[in-house]
Amino acid sequence: MPPPKLKNDCFALPPGVDWTPVDKALGMLRSRLATVVGAETIGVADALGRVVASDVKARRSNPPTANAAVDGYGFAHQSMGEGAQELPLVQGRSAAGGAYEGEVPAGTAIRILTGAQLPEGVDTVIMQEDIELKDAAISFNGGLKMGANTRLAGEDVIKDAAVFSSGRRLHPHDLALLAAVGVAEIDVYKPLRVGVLSTGDEIRPLGEEISDQQIYDANRPMLLTMLKRWGLQAVDLGHVQDDRDALRARLEQSVEQVDAVLTSGGASEGDEDHLSALLSDEGSMHTWRIAVKPGRPLALGQWKDVPVFGLPGNPVAAYVCSLIFTRPALGILGGENWQEPQGYRVPAAFSKSKKDGRREYLRARLNAEGRAEVFRSEGSGRISGLSWAGGLVELEDAGGQVNPGDPVLFYPYSTFGL
Repeated sequence: MPPPKLKNDCFALPPGVDWTPVDKALGMLRSRLATVVGAETIGVADALGRVVASDVKARRSNPPTANAAVDGYGFAHQSMGEGAQELPLVQGRSAAGGAYEGEVPAGTAIRILTGAQLPEGVDTVIMQEDIELKDAAISFNGGLKMGANTRLAGEDVIKDAAVFSSGRRLHPHDLALLAAVGVAEIDVYKPLRVGVLSTGDEIRPLGEEISDQQIYDANRPMLLTMLKRWGLQAVDLGHVQDDRDALRARLEQSVEQVDAVLTSGGASEGDEDHLSALLSDEGSMHTWRIAVKPGRPLALGQWKDVPVFGLPGNPVAAYVCSLIFTRPALGILGGENWQEPQGYRVPAAFSKSKKDGRREYLRARLNAEGRAEVFRSEGSGRISGLSWAGGLVELEDAGGQVNPGDPVLFYPYSTFGL
C-alpha cells in the first residue's frame, strides 16, 4: 500500500510570519512532513542503510542457551569449597556447536570452550590460565563467584523482545544483531529518491571552457554526494538555464523520477529567479525567511505533490542549510525518525561579538588543545572554509560576546552523517 501524499501547501506559513527562528522552522518541518515512500521486504544482508518500516522482534534469544565466556573448565559452584581445590575431570568436552551429552556429576569438572553450551550440572567456569592440569584432574584456588565466566541464556536479547522500531536507519552493527536473533528478512522503506537540480545562466558544468562571468557548478556535486552519504538515492537532474519553459519541462520530467527535489539558486525574488516564480504560479512556493546565518531564505514548495527544497545559491549557505534543515526533513520523507545532531561544549579559541536576532553557524575545527577555532572569514562564498573545518560552531539566537575560553557548542560533521 503506497503512503499518503503530502498535503498541498504543507509549507504554508501562518499569516503574519516574517522572520522564523531556527527551532520554530525545524518544528514546522517535523510536524508537517510525513513518509512518502512505500515499503518492501528484503533480506537482512541487503538492508544496510535502509530504514526499518515496521517494528522488529527477536525470533530467538541471544544467546539461545547459557554458555561459556572463556576457554576453561566447568563445574557446579556448590562443588567448590574454600582454599585449594581439586576436581576430577569427566571424559569428553563441551565445544561450540558440539554440546556435551549428559550431566556433569557434582564434585567433578568438564573441559569447556568459549561459546559452548553449559552442560547440565555446570553453572560456573574457571579460565584455563587459572588451573593446573594433572592426572585427569584440575587444581586451583577457590573463591570464584557462582556463574563466573558464563553467559546466561537471553542475557542480551530475549525471544520476542523488541529489537528495532520503525524509523531506524540500519548500520552494520544492526545487521549483526538482527542475524543473532534469527531475523532473516525485514520490512524496510524503499529508498527516498532525491533529485538535485542546478539553475542559472552563469552556471556551467565542470570541464567546460568558461568566461570570467561564469562559474562552475559547485553545489550539485556537493549535494549529490551528501545525499548518498545519508543513504538516499541521489538523482542528478542536471542544470537548467534561466528559462521558465525549460525549467517547467525539467520539473515535469523529475516528478516521474524522484520523491523530492533539491535546487540551489533561482529561489529568491529577483528578475531571473524563475524557480520561485514558476512554483508560485503553477505549483506552490513559500519563502521561509529563517533567522539563520548563513542562509536566511529557504524556498519550500511542491510541484505535482513532490516537495521542492530551494536552497541558497552560495555553496556555504547551501551546505549549512542542507545539514540543519534538509537532512532531517528528507529523513522524515524517507520514513526515518527525526534526526537531531549531537554536539558538545568545548572552549572557544576565538572572540566574536554576536548580534541579537538570528542563529549563526561558524565553520570550525578543534585545535590540539581541544578548543574550537573558526575560519578566518564568514563569507558564504568561501568554500575553502568547509574543507578547512571539521564541523560547525552554533551560536544561539541571542546576542552576546564570545571570548577565548568561553564554552561554545561544536557539531562535528560526523553528527550530520558526513
